[in-house]
Amino acid sequence: MVTLRRTVRFAINPSAADDRGTNGYGGVPSLMPWGRTFELTVSCRGTPDPATGYLINIKAIDDAVRRTAVPALAAHIERHADPAACVPQLLTLLRNHLPVPVVAVRLHLTPTLVIDTEVTMGSRVVLAQKFEIAAAHRLHSPSLSDAENRAFFGKCNNPAGHGHNYVIEPRVETGTRAARAAITLAELEEITQRVLVEPFDHKHLNLDTPEFSDHNGLNPTVENIAMVFFRLLSTELARLGRDARLREITVWETDRTSATFGGTQDYHAVNDQQV
Repeated sequence: MVTLRRTVRFAINPSAADDRGTNGYGGVPSLMPWGRTFELTVSCRGTPDPATGYLINIKAIDDAVRRTAVPALAAHIERHADPAACVPQLLTLLRNHLPVPVVAVRLHLTPTLVIDTEVTMGSRVVLAQKFEIAAAHRLHSPSLSDAENRAFFGKCNNPAGHGHNYVIEPRVETGTRAARAAITLAELEEITQRVLVEPFDHKHLNLDTPEFSDHNGLNPTVENIAMVFFRLLSTELARLGRDARLREITVWETDRTSATFGGTQDYHAVNDQQV
């Protein structure tokens, strides 16, 4: 089985424009002159045709998105509907209008905010937003000698530490009822700001935070940061008492290095360890 993903860019303008645009990379319909721009990623799964090698012609995906999903999304915007509740409907529409199985869709609302769902999730969606913190750390293991630490961690063992602009992306699975998600973006942002951004932003992780203290904390590798952040945020989300749970969290140390922690097994493991 092959999964084919196609991202379609488009604008939803205040009024219909005569010129729908011709730049598929930039988006069709194009922005004229003010409106909202989106990306919708459609995932199809199946066996490619042995003659053509295609699972489906991507032009068919583009056409289905523009004929069905774009008008539906425009109608949701007109009604000021919750975007999270719209995404499962977009998946259903595309499943009904494409000749191959559509297994997932992802709506990119901004460069940092996405909502996605899969065919196995029913009316549930995953809300993902990115955040940034600046923090310093030093990688040093008390189980190694100073010489071994320097040899293993290299520059990252600098006694004064070094810094990163970390990007954090929690992915929260939530139910949608009465055309609304169980948790709003504003609530997710407030909780993440309070639990992760404020305690760790502009801090030296080894010196200023108990979770990564040189005395009894974890070594602040990106792997351990992702694990600790998952525990802190998942615990706080559980206190809401809503139909919402942290599915996973990704922490980027640089644009080339990241760690993701999450899933049922990871969740139980981190809570059993009580880190």
